[in-house]
Amino acid sequence: MRDRTTLGDVPTLNDVLREQTDLDAADAEWLHLLLGDWQLLSDLSFADLVLWVPAAEGRWYAAAHVRPTTGPMVFFDDVVGRRLDRGHRPLLDQAFTELRIVRGRDPEWRDDMPIREEAIPVVSEGRALAVITRHTNLATLRTPSRLELTYLASADALARMISAGEFPTMDAPTGQRRGAPRVGDGVIRLDVDGTVNYASPNAVSAIHRLGHVGDVAGVSLVQIASELLRDEEPVDERLALVVTGRAPWRTEVESRGASVSLRAIPLTEAGHRTGAILLLRDVSELRRRERELLTRDATIREIHHRVKNNLQTVAALLRMQSRRLPDSDARAALDEAVRRVGTIALVHETLSQGFDETVDFDDIIGRGLAGMVEVATRDLPVAAERSGSFGRLRAEDATALAMVVTELVHNAIKHGLASSGGVVTVRADRSHDQHDELLTVTVTDDGSGLPEDFDPADSGLGTQIVTSLISDLRGVITWSSAKPHGTMVRFVARLRSIKSIESVKDGV
Repeated sequence: MRDRTTLGDVPTLNDVLREQTDLDAADAEWLHLLLGDWQLLSDLSFADLVLWVPAAEGRWYAAAHVRPTTGPMVFFDDVVGRRLDRGHRPLLDQAFTELRIVRGRDPEWRDDMPIREEAIPVVSEGRALAVITRHTNLATLRTPSRLELTYLASADALARMISAGEFPTMDAPTGQRRGAPRVGDGVIRLDVDGTVNYASPNAVSAIHRLGHVGDVAGVSLVQIASELLRDEEPVDERLALVVTGRAPWRTEVESRGASVSLRAIPLTEAGHRTGAILLLRDVSELRRRERELLTRDATIREIHHRVKNNLQTVAALLRMQSRRLPDSDARAALDEAVRRVGTIALVHETLSQGFDETVDFDDIIGRGLAGMVEVATRDLPVAAERSGSFGRLRAEDATALAMVVTELVHNAIKHGLASSGGVVTVRADRSHDQHDELLTVTVTDDGSGLPEDFDPADSGLGTQIVTSLISDLRGVITWSSAKPHGTMVRFVARLRSIKSIESVKDGV
């Protein structure tokens, strides 16, 4: 099997497990859960971690690598993809076979740095699945502070849980809100009763921002939470389990305008709970920006709703005026204006029901076609068919495209199918070029076809509107005869990217 790293292609964990090992789905899921949380172990250890899996031909394969955010790294280059023969690194073999943590006797020198290496077996249901090596740069060590001692003790507790098959936790919830805390955000070490043994400076600051006055260490976190939330409603039902460290859950506390995200990691020895690590993060600013975004979205939806109502009022007034006109041509012109205003109102109605500035254009076109066919079939047997998908579009493009498509379909019904009825087909195709996302739309009817002297530049108002809007969309449009008879109109529009809208929301 080729060495992917020699080609500059770093494999994913899924690639490694599928190509290099015979682990089943349950074992693979266990390793994925572990990697979802092993940044925590790396940060608490101030060390690089490398996950080694047993591969074919009696080799070890480096499947994953993580560096600490709390201290200097050991490996500048990614080690994923490296292979070691069994026996070349005795720590790996010993930890894997004996199911225990093994520490190297002497430091290994790397780039003039003394590196201490430990091997931690990854155990599930009494079987070793892999080995984590922990690499610590001893050159940076000094007399440790209380914070560093707490970090290291917590890291060792987690390492023992991994080697005993007690970490990661399968029932930990997923899909949490943004702002999940990490080690650098704040750490509290709880004893088995939920009393704070140690709180990092960032954790203390977060608790004080919630309104607690006084010491945090030596105090029950349940008591602190009860005082802070005495007058708050409602309170998350998971809070009690999190602040006592009894469940590996997350919650959020809001008090005095501050918001703090909390995550509990229970610590166990031989299946018995001995305490917990609690991670905290002050997410007050993050939540404030989310609320601003929600308020902005609600305001925009209300604006679209009011614009829709105003446009419907205008359409109703035009319709009333049309009925009072004796001139049939003037009445027809006002009816055309009513239809165009109604098309724009339909776009704003859809926008008023969504949560961003994009719309599902297939829904808009479906409703628009249904309305035009319903009117047309009062006199002629007309049907409309759709194929392909328009997808989601930005509001600016949706309004113009709705006008273009409805004008083309209306013209096909009014002129091409005026004598005997027929079928109008609308097909949409999305594609890309080097710069833009493209939308190709084809409107075809099986009617009488184009006049011999047809010239878009000299046609009616509807065709002129279509040509102008296509120009605004940086597109091109062509009219041609369909086979065996009828008309085919095709245009290509360059769409505005919806990724810019999504990136603004993701940046909150």
